[in-house]
Amino acid sequence: MSDVNSFIDDIERFIESGKLTLPVFNPTAMRVQQELVKKEPDMGVVEKLIIRDQTLASEVLKLANSAFYRGLVEVRTVKAAMIRLGMREVGKIVLLAASKTQFRIVDKELSLMLKKIWQHSAGNALAANWLARRCEFTELAGQAFFSGLFHDIGKLFLLVAVEQAKLRTSGKMTNALLLEVINTLHTRQGYSLMQHWNMPEEYCVVVRDHHEPNVDAKNTLLIIVRLADMACHKLGIGMCSLTDINLAATPEANLLEITEIDLAELEIMLEDTTALTR
Repeated sequence: MSDVNSFIDDIERFIESGKLTLPVFNPTAMRVQQELVKKEPDMGVVEKLIIRDQTLASEVLKLANSAFYRGLVEVRTVKAAMIRLGMREVGKIVLLAASKTQFRIVDKELSLMLKKIWQHSAGNALAANWLARRCEFTELAGQAFFSGLFHDIGKLFLLVAVEQAKLRTSGKMTNALLLEVINTLHTRQGYSLMQHWNMPEEYCVVVRDHHEPNVDAKNTLLIIVRLADMACHKLGIGMCSLTDINLAATPEANLLEITEIDLAELEIMLEDTTALTR
């Protein structure tokens, strides 16, 4: 326990020192979302925004052609992807692509952890969006996707902090110790990062409270993300596998009044997402 506390102190000191290079939220992804929330979003504006960012455009096409979305014909342009999938779906792909390229790590072991955490976050986003629609909270579907995608942003942020602080160079920080430290700090540090990005408070609260022992029965967005989180863990999507979770017996499932049949469909949908997050 002393090792955990020591490394927690080291990481927090480094973050507070001002030496850490904070990640910047992709401005193109933000502008795309701002256009899509309009009553009549302009397809031409969305297309131009995406193609101006070559890295983002490339990742969007890669995801659009993954087995999860792929049709009979490969899409070769952003416009073709928008026509086939629709602007709303492309908006989700833009967020997935932006989050995937948000954090860069050189260390191979940390990079593998980063990938697994992103896979979990992407699965959570898709599951949360699905749950919002299935439970007839359609107006929350977009927010649920965003909240699910960023609920574990603190874990990604902490991996970057560990690498920049060179805390693994001594060889004392094992993977098990690192995971314990990240699990301890990620909600608090994630909440701080979301506030630094000036994200809406409802998203920040999901990041901060998605592991709280007592669920806030009035916060539907948080309940949806928590259930999506457990569904991903049950299927082993990410760093953690908890196959014995009975989703139907959780307080979250009870609050959402979702059936076992619905939850079985959710699991099938999530199994299909593995093609998207490879």
